[in-house]
Amino acid sequence: MIADSHCHAWQMWPYDSKVPDPSVRGSIETLLLEMDNNSVERAAVVCARIGGGAGGNGFANEDNNEYVSNFAKKYPDRLTAWIDVDCIWRPEHHTPNAAKRLRESVDRYGVQGFTHYVAAENDGWFKSDEGKEFFSAAAELKLVASLAVSPKWLEDLGAIAQVNPSLPILIHHMGLPQNTGAGAAESDLDLIIDLAKQENIGVKISGFHYNNSNKFNYPYPEAQILFRSIFEAFGAERLFWGSDFPASRDYLSYKQSLDVVRESATFLMENELRGILGENLDKLLKNPYLNSESFV
Repeated sequence: MIADSHCHAWQMWPYDSKVPDPSVRGSIETLLLEMDNNSVERAAVVCARIGGGAGGNGFANEDNNEYVSNFAKKYPDRLTAWIDVDCIWRPEHHTPNAAKRLRESVDRYGVQGFTHYVAAENDGWFKSDEGKEFFSAAAELKLVASLAVSPKWLEDLGAIAQVNPSLPILIHHMGLPQNTGAGAAESDLDLIIDLAKQENIGVKISGFHYNNSNKFNYPYPEAQILFRSIFEAFGAERLFWGSDFPASRDYLSYKQSLDVVRESATFLMENELRGILGENLDKLLKNPYLNSESFV
């Protein structure tokens, strides 16, 4: 099967208010059409309450958690909602009572995962009592944590993973190491690779264009080298393909987001490719627990 670990959907296009199709361009219906056209059976939709000048200069999507979770209830075998909780564009970001807001949001939307975006610079919140309580609550609730973090956060994230071994943590877009112009910065790559020792951390194999100095140089040779380095450290079992659709549509098509792994990652064995393209995510959604033994 093929399953998408990182895509989005919005009721109104959040990036540009001048587009002629704002209610269609990023809709759930458009996502489902792309999934159907590419034989993608299910997807974890990463919610992002962006737009209106917060996270995007297009239309505001304050209701994105409601929008995605309602469709996930309508199509439970196809869509899973990972709701936006206290992301960087939210006024409540890293303010007191984060754990309480997480519990209330999970109860309200009936979901099994959440996403949390942070700033590029580490503000120390993961090490704070509030941050520790937040991730402890996530572990208690048996959630999947889908995190957008720069390498500056990874050491602190490793500590969070260590004290919450039952919490599956997925890092977006191969960790987004700084690109030197010829590939990932070695110091940032070392931080990503070091996280492999924490068995409850996985990596989304997505965002190839973000990890290449030329964002149009498909199939992104610098990002392919990064992918292989992550694969060699983590193994195939904790890697999860994601399209980043429709945020990625200016750089590559949905099919290309698949083929950049399916056709271009020639170092993968057939069973490893099957796992990364969907079987790993399918198992995680059925049993939100992540370590090497959970995939035996």
